[in-house]
Amino acid sequence: MPDDPLSHLLTFVAVAEARSFVRGAEKLGVTASAASHAVRALETKTGVRLLDRSTRSVTPTAEGQRLLEGVAPSLAAIDAEVASIGELSQRPAGTIRITALDFVAETILWPRLWPLLAAYPDVRLEINASYRMIDIVAERFDFGVRAGAQVAKDMVAVRISADYRRAVVGSPRYFERHPAPVEPAELLRHDCITMRLATSGGRFPWELRRKGGRARTLRVAGQHTFNNTQQILGAALSGVGLAFTPEPLARPHIEAGRLHPVLQEWWPAAPGFFLYYPSQRQHSKAQALVIDALRHRAN
Repeated sequence: MPDDPLSHLLTFVAVAEARSFVRGAEKLGVTASAASHAVRALETKTGVRLLDRSTRSVTPTAEGQRLLEGVAPSLAAIDAEVASIGELSQRPAGTIRITALDFVAETILWPRLWPLLAAYPDVRLEINASYRMIDIVAERFDFGVRAGAQVAKDMVAVRISADYRRAVVGSPRYFERHPAPVEPAELLRHDCITMRLATSGGRFPWELRRKGGRARTLRVAGQHTFNNTQQILGAALSGVGLAFTPEPLARPHIEAGRLHPVLQEWWPAAPGFFLYYPSQRQHSKAQALVIDALRHRAN
């Protein structure tokens, strides 16, 4: 048994409440002799006798009863608090911070994570939509989401989506005023909605590729430039130009007739997305739930 005042107090309370060195020692998982030694050490420290001992029973003295009534509730409260913390470790809780592209947050993260939040009300979610290459450790994110090639080698990467295609789309309103392109080069004569890259400051190139063929990189232009996919999609839906956007984001609008696809045989494949985190990190239950909810499962 540790030879310190707190352990002596714990032993005294256990013995005094049980009215027995044997039963008190059993509660603590120590020997009766060790419990007796601890109580004697406490009596030596306080300078008073705390327990009256007989061959049949142990009872607190007046001083011992006063000490018992003074410290037992506090020790019980400490024990209850420690137990409650232990329960928290068994129940998913806490804030999960994720940085991802805006359309990934909309098409992958939110659809898969909102049911988890509904099932675990102590779990909170914070999504930071950003096109910057963020240091998730320095900026204290639990996870980042990027395409596979963008994930640093010292990170653990978990695939959360299949590969996808980038689509060229425009609204019916736009095509009322402009003929649909049938060859990639015709895009140079169209009003194309472009993206300004957060990393380089340049514009995102439209690289089209027919299956089995060479890529065609086009420096398209137009009146409207944005720095995120959601604004580009919104502009396309309003009819101001053509957009080059992830097919999963455009697909619901194509199926609803709000956008028309063009040059479909030229839509290029793009690598899927990965959830990543430091390899040395130990996961909480909430973090483990997020990983499992987002993990891609091929049909």
